[in-house]
Order: sequence, then structure tokens, then C-alpha cells
Amino acid sequence: MSFPYSTLMIQGTTSDAGKSTVVAALCRLLKRRGVRVVPFKPQNMALNSAVTADGGEIGRAQALQAIAAGLPPHTDMNPILLKPSSDIGAQVIIHGKVRAEMNARDYHQYKTVAMQAVLESHERLLQQYDCVVVEGAGSPAEINLRDRDIANMGFAEKVDCPVILVADIDRGGVFAHIVGTLSCLSESERWRIIGFVINRFRGDIKLLEPGLEWLEQQTGKPVLAVLPYLHGLFLDAEDAVQPVQASRGAFRVAVPSLPRMSNHTDFDALRAHPDVDLHFVRAGQPIPQADLIILPGSKNTRGDLAWLRAQGWEAHIQRHLRYGGKMIGVCGGFQMLGREVTDPLGMEGKAGASTALGLLDMATEMSPEKRLMQVQGVCAFGDTQAPVIGYEIHMGVSTGGALATPAFFIDGRPEGALSADGQILGTYLHGLFDTPQAISALLQWAGLNSDNTVDTSALREASLDRIADATQPLLDALLAIQ
Repeated sequence: MSFPYSTLMIQGTTSDAGKSTVVAALCRLLKRRGVRVVPFKPQNMALNSAVTADGGEIGRAQALQAIAAGLPPHTDMNPILLKPSSDIGAQVIIHGKVRAEMNARDYHQYKTVAMQAVLESHERLLQQYDCVVVEGAGSPAEINLRDRDIANMGFAEKVDCPVILVADIDRGGVFAHIVGTLSCLSESERWRIIGFVINRFRGDIKLLEPGLEWLEQQTGKPVLAVLPYLHGLFLDAEDAVQPVQASRGAFRVAVPSLPRMSNHTDFDALRAHPDVDLHFVRAGQPIPQADLIILPGSKNTRGDLAWLRAQGWEAHIQRHLRYGGKMIGVCGGFQMLGREVTDPLGMEGKAGASTALGLLDMATEMSPEKRLMQVQGVCAFGDTQAPVIGYEIHMGVSTGGALATPAFFIDGRPEGALSADGQILGTYLHGLFDTPQAISALLQWAGLNSDNTVDTSALREASLDRIADATQPLLDALLAIQ
């Protein structure tokens, strides 16, 4: 099947309108029909990232969309990635590599340079694929960001591509969102919007039809599809922590939600495990009684460590360990478990040193070089040497006696640390729960004996097929336009 668009852009009236899932669904649908399709997001701001086959770093949503398209993730799919390290600053990653740490004002001026990287990646993808399905960022109606825009209409105007506007009806005000967004656009920008998608609808479609007719009369543009609200999807979140399902298991896992927590998708397999009761602990809440506490990754280890202490959570962690509880530290959380974290060059904020939790004989120094690797290996604990597959994304170098007892062997080398009393495990490995064998081994180490396991790859594939099936009306409408 041929597809009439070489580049098609999906924008949203708001953040979290469903742009990511619509792009993933279209990629899966077009792949089914034999179209060589590739996802693309010019600029992404997210703390959930993935390591690509070419050794770079992109947004997690684009890695998911690549899976939907049947492709290995590549840095050209997300040429600009911004990873916030503070309220006003972010790490700027271009073509998968760290370029600089910038505040918002400096980056705004830098966008003319960033646009060149965006256009280079888009052109390379056009040369290799039949169709590039593009995801916008946030909303095109953000007036304060229109100047030098590279993420929404600024890109669409530059490459002259059609745009579909997605709006989330579940949050309310869907017609106002669409009409209001159009009113904020220029005439040429309004012209390139070929239609709307109403997302996350539940109810009687007959009750919605008068509103759809009004919208089409008001704007002169068609509603291309009304997509249903789908429950129980297993898809990698781009940034915000998704609500956890009701408690199902007796084994309690607590994850402190740090302000700059990164790659919380590490815990998606635990969410899905029928014997696990997973809780993300919010600011102002005590860490509840748990069998396992996991300190997650962080984009600002020293800053989040200070914040953790301000919450009073260090005392909760000490009590948890005193009564025999298990603990895992992942990446930045691993660094917090040591004696000290130093940042002499100010890679994650103000230069300096912080006393860490002192639970492992280890010190970490931040360095300019970021380690980006897809890895595989085996667990160094337990009797089975369970296989583990994941990726590393970190800037710190850790040294100390704790590393003499590794948690894993990755590509033949020791990785991570296991405390002498067997209570504490630390690792730089993201995705450590994502293979059925590894999650079983880790939970057994933590005290859960269960025959149940979770296959995240199978769950993800099934969810991609579900959203593709539900999005078929949109593809049918796009083909009918021509």
C-alpha cells in the first residue's frame, strides 16, 4: 500500500493529549500494510530516555514508537532531547550526545542551531523511509514559545507538512481546546491542519455527534476520528508517573518519587506483577512499611539527595533496613547509597560535594562523559545466573570496596554492588526488571517466592496492537481524503 504523505505531523491541544500513542498506532498500522514508516520528534523534553542502537540517547516515547514501526531506536528519531536538571535549566542532547547544560533563556536563543540538527535528521529519514510520522511537543498554541519554534508549527511550516490536531476529551473542554488552539495560530498554520482527532472518548457516541457537527461547521475542518479510552495499556510513559492500579499483591514495594526522577519506566514490570503492590511515595508522605524500597534514577543526584533528606526519608530508610527490609538503588539511586557524591565541574548543578547515605562503601564523582550503552549479562546473586538485559545512562564514576561484590556480570565485567549482609543491591542498569528471568530473580532475592512472572515485551506488543486496532478509523479517514 502506498501512503499519500511523506511527512505527517501529529500535534496536540495540550500536553498528554495522546500524541505519542497516536504516532505509535499509525506506525504500527502502516507497518502492517508494508509501508516503510519511521517515527520522529524534533524536540522532546523528558527524563525518561532510551539508549539507541547507534549509542545515543532519545526520548522513551520515540523508542516505543520505533518498536511499533518494527525498527531499532535511532538518534535521528529524536534529534533534540532536553533533560531538566532544575526548574530553569536542562541538559541539551543533540543527535544523542550531550551538547551543553543551558538555562531556558539561553536555549531559546540556541534554537536556530538546534533547528539545523532537526532538519538534518528529518532529511536523512526521508531518504530511507516512505513516511515520517512526526510528534509535536506540548501545544502549538503556547504563544510565548512561538518565536524560533522547532517543536510544532515552526517545524511543520519549515518542511511544509500537513498536521492533525489531537484533543483529549476525557479531561473536559475538548471543543474549547480545539477552537482556542486554532485562534492562536497564524492563517498559514491553520490552513495546514487537515483535521482533528478526539481522543480518550467513553460513552455514547450519539451524544457526542451534535458537538462534532458544530465543531466542523465552526472550523471548516473534519473530525477524522474519535478514539476510545483504552484501559490496561502497558506502554512506556514519556515523563509523568502514571497512576498505579489498585493494590493486587501482598509484596509491598515503595519507590520515593524524587523531583528529578528519571526512567521510572524501570518499574513498569513491577506495576504489572500480580503479586506486587507498588507505591510511588509523594512529597509530604512517609515511606510506608514495605518489603522492598527502590531508590530510582535521578537527573540531579545531589539535589534529589538533599530533597530526600528534607522529606525525612533517610530515617525511614534506616528503620526499614534495621528491621530486615531489602533495598535497591538504580543509577542515581545507586550513587546515593554510597559515602559521598562529588560534582567538581558542576555537571548537575552547583559544583560541590554531598555526604551520601553511607550504606555502601563507595564514592561517586560526576564527570563530563556520559556512559550510554545497551547491555546484557547475568545476575551475580542467587543460584540460576538469570539473564538480564538493559541499558546504562549515567555521568558518574563510582569507586570503592563495595564494587568488589557485584550485583551483575555485564558482558563479562562486574557491575553494581551487593552489600555483605545481602540487604542492599545497587546498579547502574536501567531496565533490570524487564526480562521474566531477571524480575523473578530480583524479587526472590528481595523475599518474594512466586511462580508468577511478567514479560514486558509481550505486554508492550499486545498494547501496541490494541491501540493500532482502535486507531484504524483514523488511517481509513486519511486514505479517504486523497
